[in-house]
Amino acid sequence: MPILTLDLLKEKLTVWKGCDLSTTANAVLGEGNPRASVMIIGEAPGEKENELRRPFVGAAGKYLNELLESIQLKREDVYISNVVKYCPPDTRDPKPIEKEQCMPWLMLEIALVKPKVIVTLGRHSLGHFFSGITISEAHGNAFPITAAVTLFSVYHPAAALHNGSLRSALQSDFYKLGDFLKTVQ
Repeated sequence: MPILTLDLLKEKLTVWKGCDLSTTANAVLGEGNPRASVMIIGEAPGEKENELRRPFVGAAGKYLNELLESIQLKREDVYISNVVKYCPPDTRDPKPIEKEQCMPWLMLEIALVKPKVIVTLGRHSLGHFFSGITISEAHGNAFPITAAVTLFSVYHPAAALHNGSLRSALQSDFYKLGDFLKTVQ
């Protein structure tokens, strides 16, 4: 049996039919540095991501790149993925069953990358790790998951693009993230 790698995982995901969304959308696995100490997790691919089969390449991805640069990180320095691996119709919020069906793929990505810090973008990815806290309570804060891994929650870049009042909060979240990363790397 071959050793599981991110490339092999991507291959397997492209033929997997365990989520209803797989019949209407392309599989989008994460990408980036396979040994990144920082892993960024969003909710689900959008239309541009579905088209290009890459995470965070639309408007929210461009904004995410700017936010990363504001704390001296490049996209190539991190690993970026989503909870759900397929674009929901009309880019609606992912359903709980879709998150549940795709979760093993995300858990395998986390196991392969072995990040020290997981940055959750928005409520859907935060909810996977901590269901009892809202994004408005959690954003800009770090939460230990294990002795070796810390979660850092921020608003989703798409939310800030749609609601301009969240932009300054998201920028502040990233400055806090930058300060936090200096203490763990």
